[in-house]
Amino acid sequence: MKEKNVKKMSLISLILMIFTSVFGFTNIPRSFYLMGYGAIPWYIISAVLFFIPYAFMMAEYGAAFKDEKGGIFSWMKRSVGLKYAFIGTFMWYASYVVWMVNISSSIWIVISTAIFGEDLTSKLHLLGLNSTQTLGLLGVCLIILITFTATKGLEKITKVTSIGGLAVTLLNLVLLFGSLLVLALNGGEFAQPIVANSFIASPNPAYGTPMMVASFMVFSIFAFGGIEAVGGLVDKTQNAEKTFPKGVTIAAIVIAIGYAIGIFLCGIFTNWSAILSDPSVHMGNVAYVMMQNLGYQVGTALNLSEPVAINVGLWMSRYMGISMVLALVGAFFALCYSPLKQLIEGTPDEMWPEKVKVIKGGMPVNAMWYQCAIVAVFIVMISFGGEGASAFFSKLILMTNVAMTIPYLFLAIAFPFFKGKTEINKPFEIYKTHRASKIATFFIVASVGFANISTIIAPAIGGDLPSTLWMIGGPVFFTIIALTIYKRYEKVMEAKKRIKMV
Repeated sequence: MKEKNVKKMSLISLILMIFTSVFGFTNIPRSFYLMGYGAIPWYIISAVLFFIPYAFMMAEYGAAFKDEKGGIFSWMKRSVGLKYAFIGTFMWYASYVVWMVNISSSIWIVISTAIFGEDLTSKLHLLGLNSTQTLGLLGVCLIILITFTATKGLEKITKVTSIGGLAVTLLNLVLLFGSLLVLALNGGEFAQPIVANSFIASPNPAYGTPMMVASFMVFSIFAFGGIEAVGGLVDKTQNAEKTFPKGVTIAAIVIAIGYAIGIFLCGIFTNWSAILSDPSVHMGNVAYVMMQNLGYQVGTALNLSEPVAINVGLWMSRYMGISMVLALVGAFFALCYSPLKQLIEGTPDEMWPEKVKVIKGGMPVNAMWYQCAIVAVFIVMISFGGEGASAFFSKLILMTNVAMTIPYLFLAIAFPFFKGKTEINKPFEIYKTHRASKIATFFIVASVGFANISTIIAPAIGGDLPSTLWMIGGPVFFTIIALTIYKRYEKVMEAKKRIKMV
């Protein structure tokens, strides 16, 4: 029986939905840390070349396959074929494995900030290990604890995500009003001066070459992640043919401008050179350091005493830490089983050995423990690689950014094949011609591919070969696993055919 009088989203509701799904606060301070004001143009370029055309693709996929239960696997299988769909979906799943590797270690920075108001992880030395190895050990313990808890079916803990998400969203208002207050009280003076080439060149010497500057694009593309959810919103939108493309375009502009304004605001209260000169600041903790600095600068601008201004800064970073802990813990529990469960249940049953398919309490328990082992091995290999905290967290974040953008390539490449399949009903189309879909695919593949290649080879050019090898090694490792699983599936199907023939 069909639902009647289902309320559909207006243009404003659609824009807000896209904004909350895509916009990520921590992308702002990290971008300022890497590129200063020079990060701003890349967000605009990424919105035009990637976000808008890709969101339109997801909308067409979502409308055409709204009744399919296999998610992106069904999209790619119907568009290209089973093997392509499985490898693409497996790489999508692998991106969450890399995310778990990252968060297992970096969440301790968040926990430290939530408790103490600052990152004290560099002082952690358990069992004679250095701080990086200690974080790796804690990361292994955390993934084991999360997996154990999640296998018991305690998915309700993810409700803390909504509380944390609201608190993180409010950080944008704190950044806006806090920085404007500092600007007003300091007589309009910026901590990071604006010069003629501020929005073109980076003050960071590590981003002084065209290759390194281009590699930043993977950060700006990653900052638009989460738009896969857009695909399921088409049939929930009023007058979708007109409202949806307008909503996506406006949302892309709002998000790009939001990131641009956020990065610009960082320069009001933070001097880039001051951050660079502090050896304790790195990609993993820069967001909390900058929020602490915002609180301190607000206190100083209000002529509060030095101890009070410092405390304002500590409480500012503590607020962000608590917000992020709530959001990340909920997300971790959900992502510990949700992508894995979708991968196993969405693909053919013959893909998996019986042990992997075991479901208890709605959870793929055995598969979750195999996943836990893979994550733990990656954490140990990276954290015991003999590097400092800064290199460790930079490597984790670069790996995550590259891994999370690879599925975009699979879905974009499949799109012209999808458009060419006349047997697929397409109730919603933005790309009216096959040529238009190929042009959109070209821009997406070119921008994402170029950004990833630049990101991967840039460290090697700068003498950091291990980071390049790790960014290559992750996708290669998971591709080999995907091909191995698919080869086994082919053998199982061949054996079934022979049995039927007999």
